[in-house]
Amino acid sequence: MNSNHYVIIVAGGVGKRMNSPLPKQFIKIHNKPIILHTIERFLETDSSIQFVISLHPDYIEYWESMVKEYNFHFNYQVVKGGQERFFSVKNALELIPRNAIVGIHDSVRPLVSTDTILRCFRETETHFSAIPVVDSVNSLRYINEHRNEIVDRSFIKQVQTPQYFDAQLIKEAYCKDYSRKFTDDASVYEANNHDIHPVQGNPENIKITSPIDLIVAKEMLK
Repeated sequence: MNSNHYVIIVAGGVGKRMNSPLPKQFIKIHNKPIILHTIERFLETDSSIQFVISLHPDYIEYWESMVKEYNFHFNYQVVKGGQERFFSVKNALELIPRNAIVGIHDSVRPLVSTDTILRCFRETETHFSAIPVVDSVNSLRYINEHRNEIVDRSFIKQVQTPQYFDAQLIKEAYCKDYSRKFTDDASVYEANNHDIHPVQGNPENIKITSPIDLIVAKEMLK
């Protein structure tokens, strides 16, 4: 049990690519919304984790009714998400104490493993950050308007969440102005002159963004 272990669940999206009337994080897999599957992965690892859920303002009331419907009890606070992921995380970080270790996780990654969560938390205690990565299994090619060429995939890693940080350092990093170059929390942290510490993730920890991802997740969550 770690009283300084916080997790931000980023759930501000509206899921346009899923062709669903509901945002993808609320779509049910085996009669349970994806976001609840995701949160359960963390609670199974450490039941004392304190959560901050960043939600699109239009779905905060829906979230509260859903938690009641599923009789889902855990320690959480809710904040309004922003127009970009950057602002959703920035708003959530305001509720995180400076002496904490905080993980920031996509609500639609319900297949993160206990090992990945624990590894990220423990490595952050020593290295101040821990970013899960996995090998790229596909051949890669760099293409622009002038030329294209093979890329050595042994040097390329796919980045996942949860991305863990010393809370004070990531809070300071998010004081920077927004840039379109910020594709994840690690890129914000790195832009504030901090080194990223990569750790081994788990390959099945996919982000559900399309209908085919949903099929895979249903099978994996059986």
